[in-house]
Amino acid sequence: MRLALIVIGLVLLVAGLWVVFGHGGYQQTDTLVQLGPAKLTATHDKAFPQWLGIAGIVVGALLALGGIFKKG
Repeated sequence: MRLALIVIGLVLLVAGLWVVFGHGGYQQTDTLVQLGPAKLTATHDKAFPQWLGIAGIVVGALLALGGIFKKG
């Protein structure tokens, strides 16, 4: 159980840092016009919100520290 907490915490910590430094993002595709079987789409690059990265850092650090200092 300790090892699982440490590993999950470190993964969340690294993912949070990745998002905070601006590397995390996704693509969203919108349909602009559809006429029968033909459609015109646009793809936008979106970044994850900054608060999501900060939350990942905090939760990841708490889990990792909880795993390190857990007794038993």
